Amino acid sequence: MNIKKFPPLENIASAVDHIDHSVKTQSISLSAALGLIYSITETLGVIIGDPDLPNHIHSGYEGLAEIAMELQTRIENLKD
Repeated sequence: MNIKKFPPLENIASAVDHIDHSVKTQSISLSAALGLIYSITETLGVIIGDPDLPNHIHSGYEGLAEIAMELQTRIENLKD
């Protein structure tokens, strides 16, 4: 039996928080931050779209995806 293992929500949330903090403290270039958060949002999209994702954890990943997209938009706006 092949059981999928989804990355822990807490780990992805920590990554998003770290990128947000790094942008706020200007300890990361905006291009690097944008690349990282883009990768995270893409990964979350794949996870959310997986039909094997249990319903009871689906909403947590969706909420984090919304937060990541908001951060991505903020970073894009800073680059302009």
